[in-house]
Amino acid sequence: MMDLIDIHLGRRLRRRRRILGLTQQQLAGACGVRFQQIQKYECAANRMSAARLWQLAEVLEVPVSYFYEGLGQDSAIDREPEPPEPYAGKETKDLIQAFYSLSERPRQRLLDLAKSLNETEPEVVGHAFP
Repeated sequence: MMDLIDIHLGRRLRRRRRILGLTQQQLAGACGVRFQQIQKYECAANRMSAARLWQLAEVLEVPVSYFYEGLGQDSAIDREPEPPEPYAGKETKDLIQAFYSLSERPRQRLLDLAKSLNETEPEVVGHAFP
């Protein structure tokens, strides 16, 4: 029987892999396993060891804690299908891939710019809107 924690971890793995625009084959190659193993992790057919979680976190550029986020919000993990991913569009994937292709300094500068754009409020310049 699949454990609800394994299901949650598999969903988080799939979500991060897709956000980065990686195929199961690409992720498997980076981890030194076959793509079928990634499939089994994602559908919770196989359990991920602590060492494998660490390795996946390194490859996916997230802390290990990423996989556990949202786990304790309710007393049980929902058994419903995963909701549609908000970042699954092609434009978003292209943006994410471009971001991760940058070196550290330009990546940080772009991130700072994006954050500053979000913090500024739009100015209304004496125009009447219908």
